Amino acid sequence: MTREVLAFLQPEKGGLFIDCTVGMGGHTLALLEAGATKVIGLDRDPAALRIAAETLSGYGDRVELVHSDYRAIASVLEARGIDRVDGTLTDMGMSSYQLEAEGRGFSFQRDDPLDMRMDTTSGVTAADLLRSADEPEIADAIYQYGEERFSRRIARAIVQAREMAPLETTAQLAAIVRRAIPRHGFSRIDPATRTFQALRIWVNRELEGIDAFLKTVAQHLKTGARLVAMTFHSLEDRIVKHTLRALAPRDGGPLRIITKKPITPQPDELERNPRSRSAKLRAAECVRV
Repeated sequence: MTREVLAFLQPEKGGLFIDCTVGMGGHTLALLEAGATKVIGLDRDPAALRIAAETLSGYGDRVELVHSDYRAIASVLEARGIDRVDGTLTDMGMSSYQLEAEGRGFSFQRDDPLDMRMDTTSGVTAADLLRSADEPEIADAIYQYGEERFSRRIARAIVQAREMAPLETTAQLAAIVRRAIPRHGFSRIDPATRTFQALRIWVNRELEGIDAFLKTVAQHLKTGARLVAMTFHSLEDRIVKHTLRALAPRDGGPLRIITKKPITPQPDELERNPRSRSAKLRAAECVRV
């Protein structure tokens, strides 16, 4: 949704922008090409940052890439003596690179180690969690983060399977989940999809701190500056929606919501990129006086 991002952030006016989830650098490249004076790009995936560095190599000191979780934006800005910025973008979705890269464990399309960490330099893997968590914890995570109604059956099957042999690969997990879920005719999505989504969210603590992050961003926007947040599932979007509402001027906050309803991809983008079908974009403007 690059067109929509540029329309809301208005980088043609120049200024300092923060791409809080720079990924492979596509949005940052668009911001720079459109006229942003400088972009600071954050990402917790070292592999994505290496690709972004190549993509953006021609922009010199107009771009700075930082290995950091976007929720640490306050410390990133403080370390650089930055108080206010001209706009921020946060794309909370996974990149095609992450899904397709070998060895990451995000997809069940190949047999990879059950990792799922966005930051491969720290934290516990999905295999670690499934090895140490008890059955109710696993069931609750799959239900809460994957909205999977068969979460208890799946958790029971996982615990039974790990008693027989270590659960270490995506193929093992996908097979366990598929056997645990009753089949009722044709389904458009693989039975393992919701469980894999849930484990990825659990491993990376993806829903933790989104509200605090948005409040921090609001404190660092110049008057008239805008934030854009893109989400890819309902759990994230719900948090963004309610937090932006809580930051509205009528409640004493500094943000005016400029997307009454979330923006979704246009048909031409869906044709180019079917994975964008679940994307929702919300934007707000700082009206601090």
